[in-house]
Amino acid sequence: MTTLTTTPPTVTATAPKSRRRRITLEWVALHIWAITAGLVFVLPFVFICLEALMSDQQSLTRQLWPDPFVWHNLVSVWQTPGFATWWRNTIVYAVLGTALTLVSSVPVAYALACFRFRGRNVAMMVVIATMMLPPQVAIIPLYLVWAQDFHLTGTLWPLIIPMGFGDAFSIFLLRQFFLTVPREYLEAAKVDGCSDLKVLLRIMLPMTRPAIAAVGLFQFFYCWNDYFGPQIYTSENPAAWTLSYGLQSFKSAHHTNWNLTMAATVMVMAPVILLFFLAQKAFIEGVTLTGVKG
Repeated sequence: MTTLTTTPPTVTATAPKSRRRRITLEWVALHIWAITAGLVFVLPFVFICLEALMSDQQSLTRQLWPDPFVWHNLVSVWQTPGFATWWRNTIVYAVLGTALTLVSSVPVAYALACFRFRGRNVAMMVVIATMMLPPQVAIIPLYLVWAQDFHLTGTLWPLIIPMGFGDAFSIFLLRQFFLTVPREYLEAAKVDGCSDLKVLLRIMLPMTRPAIAAVGLFQFFYCWNDYFGPQIYTSENPAAWTLSYGLQSFKSAHHTNWNLTMAATVMVMAPVILLFFLAQKAFIEGVTLTGVKG
């Protein structure tokens, strides 16, 4: 006689409980990892801010909290000879460089994405290939050209002028976004009598605004933090220094006053951090967008 066996009811009753426990443990582990990673990025910035508000006696001691807060350190840094000039030069470099990059890169990316012509893929490969060439490879002949032919060394113009001829990374990124725009929109605009320029200005640019904002932020951050270019072209003229290069000089002059050095660092970082948070939505949309909303 055959006996039938059945599954104990306790097994099915405990299964949901074990699954809930596993989900809870995964949630706890994920949040612990996220909090740890966040602290790794935030704590150095907190240390710099607290150190910037300490007195000379408190700086680099066991005391982690300023007592009292020395806000005058920020004023002292701003009153340092040349610091305001470095700020002005950096703003000019970043704003003009970003504007020229967008004005020159958008039409090229539009042509590579929407025009049909022989050699289009080859042209795109050439643009991508230039991204593989380190700037240090061509810096000597470029410096000789700007110094001997144009006599522009000691200024920021050797860094700003080339941005008016397009940037390979910006062209590549914008082209990828332009390809996501349905061609039906462009063809419908041309049927209504729009020229290629009007299609670019009235159709393409509004639909790819997040991508353009992302490219603009990338270029602005690059110009603001650029150290190599100002070191090569402006080192002989302190009046043309930017914040990134001038901060190194400030550190050498105040190597014993770490509170002032940290205060200068905060004043250099604060604008780009504030700009990122103000434009965070457009930046994230521009980086993650892969299609057209509709």
